[in-house]
Amino acid sequence: MFNNKIIFISGGTGSFGNKFVEVVSKKYKPKKIIIFSRDEFKQFEMQTKFPTNKYPFLRFFLGDVRDLERLKSAMSNVDYVVHAAALKQVPSAEYNPIEFVKTNIYGAENIIRASIDCGVKKVLALSTDKAANPINLYGATKFASDKIFLTANNIVGKQKTFFSVVRYGNVLGSRGSVVPYFKKFLEKNNFLPITHKSMTRFWITLDQGVNFVINSFRRMSGGELYIPKIPSVKITDLAKAMAPNLKQKIVGIRPGEKIHEIMCPNETAHLTYEFKDHYLINQSIKSEKNKKIKNKIREVGIKVKANFEYNSGENKFLSLEQIKKLNKSLKN
Repeated sequence: MFNNKIIFISGGTGSFGNKFVEVVSKKYKPKKIIIFSRDEFKQFEMQTKFPTNKYPFLRFFLGDVRDLERLKSAMSNVDYVVHAAALKQVPSAEYNPIEFVKTNIYGAENIIRASIDCGVKKVLALSTDKAANPINLYGATKFASDKIFLTANNIVGKQKTFFSVVRYGNVLGSRGSVVPYFKKFLEKNNFLPITHKSMTRFWITLDQGVNFVINSFRRMSGGELYIPKIPSVKITDLAKAMAPNLKQKIVGIRPGEKIHEIMCPNETAHLTYEFKDHYLINQSIKSEKNKKIKNKIREVGIKVKANFEYNSGENKFLSLEQIKKLNKSLKN
């Protein structure tokens, strides 16, 4: 799919962008992968990790998704766009709401405008479980961003640019996630902080996330919200797996935090279809009435039951041994 194609990744120096380059370079022969981000040092680190002599197709553009003209310049002749740039820390969003709106909402609008103007074929935006029934500012900005991307298919006019969204949960070992936080905390403390004893989270590895995005590009025809079928983790089990002999201290829920996350709200059950390894939520203005649908690679999805909800607290949970095995797979 990506052979001899130009791919653009906003926020490309993050955990996802690094893994995406690694996976795509093994599976395909892209003409060019453009890494677009605002952090000069992270670009330097990534250039060191992926040297030019081995990855001659990599290009690095300094820029911000808030800057429409810079995006247009960087997206010239691009075939596919992965929009991964976002401000993501939940507590930070509660105290810096306008900055999150500028990046996560206005930035999404700029990606859309630049993609249409540059004739991009397909755009896939990365989202989060926090965008489903959001209670925090970060989730609210991503919910708005999702809506903007999905409805962008209605404003493309004669341009054949298609927009879809991928939503998933906590990415194991990604920058700013709970596993690296726990590891760092254990360097100086003899206990692990737990915000709530019942807290659960959806769990996905970087490899799984990247491959799900690649498959979503193959499946998409515009207007779909894709959700992978992934297990959940009890945060107390995660702490036990990482430090079985240490105490767990309840420290209270952080601003904007949920006890359980949702990826398919029951309010959208009438628009939700179940496939073998994922769910699909059609944009609401389609008002899909079919009990079965078929995607571009001929996979068949069946409409879920009324009031269906995909909730991290009512999901299949990883065992302690499974958690330990996944944690060991992370590079230190």
